[in-house]
Amino acid sequence: MSKKIVLKVGSNVLTTKDGQIDLEVMSHLVAQIAQLKKSGYTIVLVSSGAVACGKSLYQLQNVDDVTTQRQVYSSIGQVKLMNIYTDLFLKHGLICAQVLATKEDFMGGVQYKNMKNCFNGLLLDSIIPIVNENDVVSLDELMFTDNDELAGLTAFLISADKLIILSNVEGLFDGNPEEPSSKIISTIGLKDNHLDKIQTSKSSAGRGGMASKYSIGRKTALKGISTTIANGKKENVVLDILSDKKIGTTFTTD
Repeated sequence: MSKKIVLKVGSNVLTTKDGQIDLEVMSHLVAQIAQLKKSGYTIVLVSSGAVACGKSLYQLQNVDDVTTQRQVYSSIGQVKLMNIYTDLFLKHGLICAQVLATKEDFMGGVQYKNMKNCFNGLLLDSIIPIVNENDVVSLDELMFTDNDELAGLTAFLISADKLIILSNVEGLFDGNPEEPSSKIISTIGLKDNHLDKIQTSKSSAGRGGMASKYSIGRKTALKGISTTIANGKKENVVLDILSDKKIGTTFTTD
């Protein structure tokens, strides 16, 4: 049974159709994590949502540059996002911590060692790290492709047993998900190649897309970390995945 889990949740899971934070979904997500903690799992949560939180609080009036807008919204929203998580986890008697990272932190050297030491310390004391990209300073070459990449690198860093990527779709399809003839690809082995069937469109709230998730799933599986992509809006989705129920798309390590 997998015990060390990296769980990534995307912006479109955490927000409603009108862009507001979905407190019901967040509460249910935290409740699932709390239940897993009681069962002996170690959980690292990679959470998007800071920019969406920022936009829900304030609409910029004087900033025209798109990159600067993203920095400012993230700065505002990260505070709200962590406040929500802190309150939700405290209801279950759990402590969470904020870890903001840049791609440079995963490139070896002192920063990598410091990052690893921080994770080790948090996990030793059963504290739940909540990881997000440091959007304030992550620009151009320092940016992750998206938080799927950040989740994959985090899984490598802590030697996770499993990576779970939660999106607002059921998994990877063998065609356009909106077409009735398209079906979910339930399992992808190391020798399988489905990239030509994956839709490349990206979500409205985040930077990621299905092609990115496919790429990360392949990379983590190649390094021995089984990866499942599933619908984060679905009730008990994390618990069901770890109970080996047939949900979403799983990249196997064989």
